[in-house]
Amino acid sequence: MVISDKPSKPGLLKRPNRLGEEVYNAIYAQLMSREIQPGGRISVDGLVRDLGVSQTPIREALSRLEAEGLVVKTHLIGYSAADQMDAERLDQLYELRLLLEPFAAGRAAERMNEDMLAQLNKLAAEMQACENDAPGEAYGRFAQLDTQFHDLIAEAGGNELVRETLANLHIHVHLFRLFYHARVTAEAIEEHRQLIAALAQGNPAAAEATMRSHIERSRDRFIKAFWR
Repeated sequence: MVISDKPSKPGLLKRPNRLGEEVYNAIYAQLMSREIQPGGRISVDGLVRDLGVSQTPIREALSRLEAEGLVVKTHLIGYSAADQMDAERLDQLYELRLLLEPFAAGRAAERMNEDMLAQLNKLAAEMQACENDAPGEAYGRFAQLDTQFHDLIAEAGGNELVRETLANLHIHVHLFRLFYHARVTAEAIEEHRQLIAALAQGNPAAAEATMRSHIERSRDRFIKAFWR
């Protein structure tokens, strides 16, 4: 057997594994807190200076945010933050949610298992922990967890088209861009507890009714963003 005296070839990764995630989170927080205003131009060079990283992780993060509907890339112009949702779009969004999510919750109640319930309870606990974060971090993190919570219920419902439709709307991200208030998260946390309890009962009618109530209350909370 021949043993090489040459040092092992260094890996191609020249930056910390978490750098891309940290850059994404930093830009995401600026978008959610409106530090980058809806419709506002996003300067790659400016982010390079502000975050102290190269263009590569910046562009990777912006591509990811574009896929999530938070960023728009225009040919020959560059990146900008997505425009804010208007009242008409909000109404349409909730009409669709009321059609799909109660159905998914009812189906999920029939299929829910202990592992899924444990995951929902974990997400609910993490959302409650967001109350201890600074507002600039809290609503962005809460929106991410809320997305995962509702996606898990849609997944448990077993209809992949329903799940894909809801996921492609990026509902929770865009809602939490409207405004942030501690009452919004506090009320949602309690409603999530009620929803988990209904799902744990395995009662489709109860789960469907509880999800419908949660969505209607959510609509009432966020429509106030247009009255301020």
